[in-house]
Amino acid sequence: MSDLKAAVIGTGFIGPAHVEALRRLGIEVVGVAGSSPERARPKAEALNIKKVYADWRELVADPAVNVVHITTPNYLHFPMAKAALEAGKHVVCEKPLTMTSAESAELVELVREKGLVGVINFNIRFYPLCQEARARVQRGDLGDVYIIHGSYLQDWLFYDTDWNWRLEPELGGSLRAVGDIGSHWLDLVAFITGLKVSSVMADFGTFIPVRRKPLVPIDTFAGKELKPGDYEEKLIQTEDYASILLNFEGGAKGVVTVSQICAGRKNRLSLEIDGSKGSLAWDGERPNELWIGHRERANEVLIKDPSLLASGAKWSAGYPGGHAEGFPDTFKQLYAAVYGYIEKGDYAAPADFPTFADGHEENLICEAIECSAREQRWVEVDR
Repeated sequence: MSDLKAAVIGTGFIGPAHVEALRRLGIEVVGVAGSSPERARPKAEALNIKKVYADWRELVADPAVNVVHITTPNYLHFPMAKAALEAGKHVVCEKPLTMTSAESAELVELVREKGLVGVINFNIRFYPLCQEARARVQRGDLGDVYIIHGSYLQDWLFYDTDWNWRLEPELGGSLRAVGDIGSHWLDLVAFITGLKVSSVMADFGTFIPVRRKPLVPIDTFAGKELKPGDYEEKLIQTEDYASILLNFEGGAKGVVTVSQICAGRKNRLSLEIDGSKGSLAWDGERPNELWIGHRERANEVLIKDPSLLASGAKWSAGYPGGHAEGFPDTFKQLYAAVYGYIEKGDYAAPADFPTFADGHEENLICEAIECSAREQRWVEVDR
């Protein structure tokens, strides 16, 4: 597809997803960097990647690399992205973009100054039926949007022995469930509706205040085969759960619940948008179905089929009707949009993918949410 070459920093759960998607598009992955060459090398071998950098700085400095993908713990996003931009590289960064809105604002400005492309990896936008939902809202199928509601629920931190670096504020930030998965929901509803959050009222809960941290490193979502003596107790300072009331510009109202301790919910982002003419709903655990609600006639369920999608959504479906598409395909379609845009070279043109500006927007919303939960009041998003 492209003469551009990529390299990926981070070899945990999500780094290989980036590698696989890039390869499906024919984009060469020059190499990877991990927390150490020793930890990165087995992942590189499994992915048949020959080059393992001594550290991320060596990767960023490599003249063979055009695009740097950052899939590391959150506290590293800002210094890595800044260094890559200053080295003249385009950047694709996992969310949250940075630990603070001050940092994300600096990156937005640096992208502009350098004339480069900065991408925040909000891949869920690229499910074909999320693209279809956006197209339907844009053409007025729902009328005026009244209510936006839903949740993002997981169970991977259900037990007190479940552990990940995201539980440590110095590595993941002071928001956990909201910053990690709530940001995906907030970005998706903004993408589909075109509406911005104006104010928030949030309530948090930490139901497992003490967890047992493994004394040896484990991968995200990995199976746990440790003995009782293999743990140390840690106080938890971040939220297991959040419910957030939302006001949107234009008068729409909303609410979202976010949790990482809901048994049986492996990765369920769900949303419903109710308008003056109709409704639609989408469930990330059934991503090839879009529910369309009516008052005066039978409801509909649209099954993903490019021949039935709106013109603006057809491109995001890589396979014909009856052939399901899922999580890995969203990365492929996101990077197809990103690398195609970079190849064209007109960076003043509107981007058809989430940019650093979208990452900054989520930081602003998340800071308002955190302030609201702490002070137990409505808080305006300070743009």
